[in-house]
Amino acid sequence: MSGIEIFLATGDTAIMPETMQTEAPQLPKHKVKYKKPFQRACNEPDAKGKLCGGHLKRWFYMADMLEQACGDVRQTFGDQAEIYRCEHCKTLYLPNEEEPRGKNVAGLGKQSIFGLTLTAKPGEEKGKS
Repeated sequence: MSGIEIFLATGDTAIMPETMQTEAPQLPKHKVKYKKPFQRACNEPDAKGKLCGGHLKRWFYMADMLEQACGDVRQTFGDQAEIYRCEHCKTLYLPNEEEPRGKNVAGLGKQSIFGLTLTAKPGEEKGKS
């Protein structure tokens, strides 16, 4: 058995089991890590020892022409896995199971008040100048 089989792959995501170590399965042509909860920037050190700091973006590897030629991510994680990639160093990140799933990569955020109809304060009327 190869070391690549240390993750759980479901229809839409690949997650780390609770009993496993924190090291992600490594692929021949890609560096793979697990995201920390609510992590949005890359924490991979570069050649000088500085952190990369690139934004982590959802990577749709099935639409990536270079990845289609390589094919190891698709072969390992399937067609629809939730994988994030650093925009600078191209390190791949698997989601953390503590993090909520969904379309918003940036996290939960705060509820917006834009678009809500606010009522007038008591004693004020609309259109009064």
